[in-house]
Amino acid sequence: MPSNDIILADLFCGCSGLGLGARQAGFAVGASVDTDPILTSSHATNFPNGKLRLGDIADLTGNDLKSMIGKSIDGIVGGPPCQGFSEIGRSNPDDPRRLLLYHFFRVVAEARPRFFLMENVRGLANRKNRPFLESALQQVADQYEIVGPIMVDGSEFGAATRRPRIFVVGYDKRYVDNFNETDLLAERCLPATVADAIGDLHHAIAISGADGFDVWELPETTDRSAYARALASNDGKTTGHRRTIHRVEIAERFASVLQGEMDEIGRHPRLAWGGQCPTIRAGTGPDKGSRQAVRPLHPDEPRVITVREAARLQGFPDWFKFHPTVWHSFRMIGNSVSPIVAQRLFSAVRKKLSVGASLQAAE
Repeated sequence: MPSNDIILADLFCGCSGLGLGARQAGFAVGASVDTDPILTSSHATNFPNGKLRLGDIADLTGNDLKSMIGKSIDGIVGGPPCQGFSEIGRSNPDDPRRLLLYHFFRVVAEARPRFFLMENVRGLANRKNRPFLESALQQVADQYEIVGPIMVDGSEFGAATRRPRIFVVGYDKRYVDNFNETDLLAERCLPATVADAIGDLHHAIAISGADGFDVWELPETTDRSAYARALASNDGKTTGHRRTIHRVEIAERFASVLQGEMDEIGRHPRLAWGGQCPTIRAGTGPDKGSRQAVRPLHPDEPRVITVREAARLQGFPDWFKFHPTVWHSFRMIGNSVSPIVAQRLFSAVRKKLSVGASLQAAE
């Protein structure tokens, strides 16, 4: 990568929604690290020039990251596993995944980037979990100015989904100008709607698939929103839009659910064209019972949404591939940060970088 790139390391990257947003904001991602081979399975396809390391962050050191990248690191970003802090789940204090929050900040302390950005569920900031966060932050408190935790909802930053998350930013005053919560919140904008995100997808035409993916062609249409145009691929093609065919009795049940209301049996929310999608949940991996999360219902059709519809709602571009199976694709999307939100947050950080200092060779 060019010597004047502002280089990030993306930890707990998953399918790299956070990393994609960083790239779209003008950063270079020099290294991506995760332990899950399924969640990262499309990394080489989506980021052919990227560098992925499969391994446990608990075993990673700051020197490891520097060796992977081959030069100084300007930023470390990542979303440590959230299940141990979730308000929906058990939030078990003995969940070993909670310790990965410590390891995130340990790696930051060892690598000494110019800034870091950490994302997690809002439950991390509640009364029960906040002391755990504060304890983890002590590892970097002497080295960085800490901003947050800041509550951010995806719908307030241009995405078509209501997805509350917290972010913590730390910066080294030698390389980053004074930065505070107002700088991040200044990036807020009007939300996109479900119609903006997926209203044009009914025009999609199935064509021959490849590598296990279903492939669709999206002709240019006059009813495509600015949101959808921004996510369209250059060749007009996309993947993952195969509809689920439900049993007749289930489809009939879904058909009776009004927009904005809930299927009382399966707890599927019906999307409303003029609203936003609720948080798309990931479900669990094989180690936790392989449970598929409840998917929202299409606003009009008696079915759950497709992978591509979920991706659009989350803010992924049409060229982005997930996994040939629906289950793993929804795990990837549900575990990700919206690239649209990430781009806006990273843009706020970039404005504060002291460019001359941040682009020089390191220590």
